[in-house]
Amino acid sequence: MSAPDSPPSHEPRHADRLNASAGIASVAVAGLLVILKLWALGETAALSVAASLADSALDLMMSLAGLTAILYAARPADEDHAFGHSSAEDLTALGQAVFLAVSGGVIGWLAAVRLLAGEAPQIGAEMRGIVAMALSAAVTAALVLWQQRVRRATGSRVVAADSLHYMSDLLPTLGALLALWASGRWGLWQIDAVVALVAAAVLWAGALRIGRGAWDALMDRRADPAVIAAIAAIARDHPGVHGFHDLRTRMAGSRIFVNIHVELDGDQTLREAHAIGASLRRRIIAAYPQADVIVHKDVAGEDRPGAAPPPAGG
Repeated sequence: MSAPDSPPSHEPRHADRLNASAGIASVAVAGLLVILKLWALGETAALSVAASLADSALDLMMSLAGLTAILYAARPADEDHAFGHSSAEDLTALGQAVFLAVSGGVIGWLAAVRLLAGEAPQIGAEMRGIVAMALSAAVTAALVLWQQRVRRATGSRVVAADSLHYMSDLLPTLGALLALWASGRWGLWQIDAVVALVAAAVLWAGALRIGRGAWDALMDRRADPAVIAAIAAIARDHPGVHGFHDLRTRMAGSRIFVNIHVELDGDQTLREAHAIGASLRRRIIAAYPQADVIVHKDVAGEDRPGAAPPPAGG
């Protein structure tokens, strides 16, 4: 058996930088929205703007927590954390999932109460407030687009949770603008509550998905079966590998930890065996840049504990 066969890939570092950029952008946008909505509140004294301001203040706190987790998870392995710190992402994502679920519950309850009451709320549509909310929506949309790009590139659950939260904020903001316009033009005040119910449903669905993924990672659940099958295919077809066994995987944050035993020709030199293991490791990391791979080398044909007996006459 051997230690890892080649220096760590630079791809995880690039992913860490992308995740950090998304976290910094999230904090910056949340701070800008707080300032913008403070100004709008001072101009309009509207309760709807005050509620939006409170939500943005919570966003700022959540974004700061997410950025802290991303930066902590990017720290290299040390003596006390030999496999790195990426589980910090899962812990934070689990907390964000709870926050998303609670937020969805509150929004849905308020929307249902408004619809059941059947009375038109007092909606004030000051032009400066509308402009401020429209600008808030534009800035939030730009942030969500960047976060989604980073999420697709890195698979970070923290970025995914933060993006979903801002997306859920974007829907009520756009809905509020639509509701103000529709209420002023046609008196259709119900649109505001309907949009809020849709946003609540999006929050709950996202909270369930993100929370389940974070929980599975904290419980050392294996990687996606399709990923495991692809890694097995790479090992099976790799030159010099006569077979493999004990392929194990687990997830932590956006990282995939892979441990595989390969069976090699026992008569070749140690240098040749090392080269085969190193090239296999590079191929797996090329396919999955966020993978942390350990390749163990065994002699092909030798009995091993738990191995099936060879076929008769073999």
